[in-house]
Amino acid sequence: MRTVEVAVIGAGIVGATIAYELRKRGHAVTLIDRDEPGNGCSFGNSGAISACSVAPLAMPGVLASVPRMLLDRDSPLRVPLAYVPFALPWLVRFVASATPSRVEASARSLAALHAGAIARHAALAREVGAPELVLERGHLYLYADRSALAKDAAVWELRRKHGYRAELLDRAGIVSLEPNVDARYRAAMLLRDHATIRNPFRYVQAIANAFVARGGALRRAEVTTLAQSAAGWTIAMPDQSMHADAVVVAAGVGSRRLLDPQDLVLPLETQRGYHVEFDVHGSPVSRTVVLTDRKVFVTPMETGLRAGGTVEIAGLAAPPDWRRADVLVSAVRSAFPDLSGAPARRWMGHRPCLPDSVPYIGAVRGRAGLYAAVGHGHLGLTEAPATAERIADLVGAVGYAVP
Repeated sequence: MRTVEVAVIGAGIVGATIAYELRKRGHAVTLIDRDEPGNGCSFGNSGAISACSVAPLAMPGVLASVPRMLLDRDSPLRVPLAYVPFALPWLVRFVASATPSRVEASARSLAALHAGAIARHAALAREVGAPELVLERGHLYLYADRSALAKDAAVWELRRKHGYRAELLDRAGIVSLEPNVDARYRAAMLLRDHATIRNPFRYVQAIANAFVARGGALRRAEVTTLAQSAAGWTIAMPDQSMHADAVVVAAGVGSRRLLDPQDLVLPLETQRGYHVEFDVHGSPVSRTVVLTDRKVFVTPMETGLRAGGTVEIAGLAAPPDWRRADVLVSAVRSAFPDLSGAPARRWMGHRPCLPDSVPYIGAVRGRAGLYAAVGHGHLGLTEAPATAERIADLVGAVGYAVP
């Protein structure tokens, strides 16, 4: 295998893991980001390694939910009316991707990307010296009753079809695992083989530190342009530039600024995500718990109890709508009444999302040596190790020749 000089742009969980994997394979790698590793949307991740999340965001029947997206400020999937003209091309593709055949195609792609995710993360965490961050206690999906669970039958069938087995629990089963859950939840599905990262920011930092320890270079700068030449690529930054044989763009919602001029125009939107984190000394849950009626993931973190899951398509320029974070606070306090007096910190970040929920991972046709890994939405943590392996395979197999 020929050693390649590679620049990886973007130091979130996806970019950092790609850089680490490339360096492990012997390539000369520079990881570039305008901020410190893990300080973008990866910082606010809910921590769930959600391998079973093979159902795309757009499912059959999504068209009927559009009025609520537009009019209900508390909708789990929200598109403010003022942003509709800007989001319309993406929304059209989003609705079009919700046909049964396209949902099945997306589910197959996601299932292939998620296969072995828990084992990959456990191995990676050991390699980078942070095995304690992987909490392997499963994920518990809570429902009010069996009829509420039945409304999610299509999603659970997709999961079953792709090899994920869940146990049905009654109220007694819920209490045996999580005794602090409010009594209104009387049915649940338990995925025993799922896991959680208990501090996504520290995890990305550990990966980046391990990358540097292996001889990788970390550069803090904003990439302004990419220019191809016969000798490879020039990566321009405000006060400097560098050369590389190959470039991997994994810059999240900032990727379009670099990829559009290279004729890879992806329908990428920002899926604005919110989380709240409660200051608690003892977590009311011992694993990732999903409040399905509110579409909220609740996770025990090193730094507190984190709750996230809301999706807002509102662009990069609009200020945060902190009402959406307040809805999360209300949902969690309702499910765990003992949190009524606990203070909560709020966060909002921009997650890159494609209409069919399937990220673009691969070479950019017609641009030898240019690769992209973008559009992971809210599943960047889950998908990072497999994404890194796919990109590294491409770089190692063909150097900088596009197939």
